[in-house]
Amino acid sequence: LKVCETNEKELVLEPAVRWAGNPNIVLTLKLLSFRITVQLVDLQIFMAPRITLKPLVPTFPCFATVAVSLLGKPDVDFGMSILGGDIMAIPGLYQFVQKTIKRQVASLYIWPQALEIPILDPATVAVKKPVGILHVKVVRAQKLLKKDILGTSDPYVKLNLSGERLPSKKTTIKKRNLNPEWNEKFKLIVKDPGSQVLQLQVFDWDKVGNHDRLGMQFVPLKILTPYETKEFKLDLLKHTDNYDPQDKKQRGKIVVELMYAPFRADSGKLDGTQDGYSRKESGFDRTSDSEVFGGAGLLSVLIQGAEDVEGERHNNPYAVVFFRGETKRTKMIKRARDPFWNEEFHYMLEEPPLNEKIHIEVMSKRTGFSFRSKEHLGNVDINLTDVVHNGRINQKYHLIDSKNGVIHVAIKWVTA
Repeated sequence: LKVCETNEKELVLEPAVRWAGNPNIVLTLKLLSFRITVQLVDLQIFMAPRITLKPLVPTFPCFATVAVSLLGKPDVDFGMSILGGDIMAIPGLYQFVQKTIKRQVASLYIWPQALEIPILDPATVAVKKPVGILHVKVVRAQKLLKKDILGTSDPYVKLNLSGERLPSKKTTIKKRNLNPEWNEKFKLIVKDPGSQVLQLQVFDWDKVGNHDRLGMQFVPLKILTPYETKEFKLDLLKHTDNYDPQDKKQRGKIVVELMYAPFRADSGKLDGTQDGYSRKESGFDRTSDSEVFGGAGLLSVLIQGAEDVEGERHNNPYAVVFFRGETKRTKMIKRARDPFWNEEFHYMLEEPPLNEKIHIEVMSKRTGFSFRSKEHLGNVDINLTDVVHNGRINQKYHLIDSKNGVIHVAIKWVTA
């Protein structure tokens, strides 16, 4: 067992796991009208996992999440017995099963990809806030593998940051091209530049079936200098194990330009507000729209809680946020008139949301089956112009269509 020290509030363990046994596992396979009984025998597993307990908190069990990933491809050995004979003795079948298992497991859990298991409610622990924007320009790829029958490929690139559950960004598909030019730009939200890694995967698009992965690469954000654009020309790998002696096939290269821009410390100024609460509309010497700092930024919407919300048939409130065609919702709190959600949503925008509104609804949902399972508890529209000029607002709003209900919302606009 190896314990790694980091600068983060986390505990990293790297055990070496070896297990061998003769488990009594019986599978029944049904094919049309035939039933085949298969017994799994002589199971042996060797793997090198990385177990991260993070973040460390003062609440039992002292960590909020368990993240499990593998430092290399696992070795799994077993036999499969049918009618007293080991079908793994069939020539070629054993190697095929071994390669399939390793490939599938490696694509899901090889570091820095991880299986994250939440232990504590995120509302009870400190969640990492966005600290900057990663600007990514996918320039081109060269000498990609030929996957199609006609000796070409239809490549596209997927990119995402480790530790995020957001959908991956994707480039366009370049049909029948082994040396595609994209020159496409993306912006990703960064929460921890010291530990996060940019993952780049090149796929061959197929009209039918799964898309074949042509290669992949990783770039740790800690090697980037803030506000400095750097070009990377990377050799594509089959998987994350750079030292696999059997992987000698040339998979081509990918060229990307990266620039990490931390949020400015003064971009969230309050301009006359106190205790984080927004100012009144009257009597304020507003900065003209032309003087507001433009460009890309991050809009953060924190739905803290509500008070005195009550439905006619049930009271299991949750909040729904509508903005620019996107719909996001909080968790549901059962049997509560004063729910506390403390959930934050982020929107990456190309320009400040001047003269725009964000719509928030409080709903209730019956936990059991019912034809009238949902009930509207109130709504509010919030003008975002104040957020752009003030940097942030933190206020309680009376809910429309609610007798006494209010909702507590904090919204912030930050630029890099």
